[in-house]
Amino acid sequence: MSSSINSRRQFIKQTGKASIAMASMPLMHTLGVLPINQEINFQQIPLPYAYNALEPFIDAMTMEIHHTKHAAGYTKNLNDACVAEKVDIKTTSITSLLASISKYSTKMRNNAGGHYNHELFWQTMQPAPASMPTGSLAKAIEKSFGTFADFQKAFAEAAKNRFGSGWAWLIVNENGQLVICTTPNQDNPVMDIAETKGYPLLGLDVWEHAYYLKYQNKRADYISNWWNLVNWKFVEERFNGFKF
Repeated sequence: MSSSINSRRQFIKQTGKASIAMASMPLMHTLGVLPINQEINFQQIPLPYAYNALEPFIDAMTMEIHHTKHAAGYTKNLNDACVAEKVDIKTTSITSLLASISKYSTKMRNNAGGHYNHELFWQTMQPAPASMPTGSLAKAIEKSFGTFADFQKAFAEAAKNRFGSGWAWLIVNENGQLVICTTPNQDNPVMDIAETKGYPLLGLDVWEHAYYLKYQNKRADYISNWWNLVNWKFVEERFNGFKF
């Protein structure tokens, strides 16, 4: 029991660390923090591709509205909440804020989560990526789920069955295991209120605004086509960079 408690405390401690990447180790990062040039802070970063670059799987209009309206709104509202609730964004990392989100307002929770989730989401996609993971990530997926096809099926089912709005995640939990989970609304596994906590490797937005213009109510089709966009190199970098 004491070992479990110590592990949990260490996990929380890692989660709250400031988002500083070591220049000599560009792919190393702490919980929820991306490599250099990909680090999530309190600002919205430009997309790493054009709005139409993910077609035919995600249409340009959806990407533009999603990025410039929905996601931009989360970023603005997050910064407004930080001012109102006296959070110093110069000394507070987004991950430490999420790790103590229960201390803050619903506005902070919704918008801090929405901002973080989307900033990660954009970077886990790219035009014409590799069709499946390789290396250490591929081995870890096989160890946890059997085969890559088994993982895809389990992840797709979780995403499809997330009632209402939310996200599906592939995470590393505090025991170093790969786990699939979902969160409602704009919650994520970094938050201290999350039912399943861990380090997000990959997240899929299943809010209707992410797919409705093209897929209407066919969430399963959106999920199926999204696999054609997953940036497995980026996901593997996150997996390899996380240290327990």
